[in-house]
Amino acid sequence: MTAHTPSSSVEATSVPGSRRAGEVRRRGDELLSIGAVLTFLRDDFPEVTISKIRFLEAEGLVEPQRTPSGYRKFSPADLERLAYVLRVQRDHYLPLRVIREHLDAIERGEAPPALPAPEIRPGPLEEADRELVAASGAAPGVRLGRAELLAAAEAEERELVEWEAYGLVAAGPDGGYDGEALQVARLVAELGRYGLEPRHLRAMKAAADREVSLVDQVVAPLRRHRNPQTRAHAEATARELATLSVRLHAAMVQAGLRARM
Repeated sequence: MTAHTPSSSVEATSVPGSRRAGEVRRRGDELLSIGAVLTFLRDDFPEVTISKIRFLEAEGLVEPQRTPSGYRKFSPADLERLAYVLRVQRDHYLPLRVIREHLDAIERGEAPPALPAPEIRPGPLEEADRELVAASGAAPGVRLGRAELLAAAEAEERELVEWEAYGLVAAGPDGGYDGEALQVARLVAELGRYGLEPRHLRAMKAAADREVSLVDQVVAPLRRHRNPQTRAHAEATARELATLSVRLHAAMVQAGLRARM
């Protein structure tokens, strides 16, 4: 990457920055601490953290100056670069390698490659939802009645009553069951064939509830944001975090079992 300074050509290009980044640019060559940069960026990117800024620095996407005592000092151009990186990551899902190529082109005074249209990609859990719908034979969005759920899960009424008593399966406000409830019912029924009863699965439910709380801590501020794209990003982030949580859980269980063999 081409080294840059506060008077870098990036500042003079059409790189879209945050509104508050524009305020800093108009104030001249004032240098900012990393805390001040975070304050300016959070107006448009409420999910950004100091760790994220440091990560982007480590990846070579921004090169702040350092004081003799080692403190980072960011120029208006650095702030513009960070805003550009965060925006194309959020709106266009570009990997850092491609973003770096865009910034290098801007440094050379060239127009960066055209950005793809903003999109919301389906996450792995959405793909699983579609597979579940296909397996159940139900159309997307269709609610299952109690008898339909029992038939699809190959379970008996007494089993469903017990699952509900332990909080493993729950009907919606309309008394119907959605795809997630069907998936849980099928898995609980399958585990029951190996002798695992609902009371044995309470620990799994408690662990799942804790994971939901962790994900909610991350995305709750984004869901409250006034920007519709940020709220959409919150939902995509929640699904990605859920997927990673499921993978981590599976990996830990497999590692634990392997250690006992």
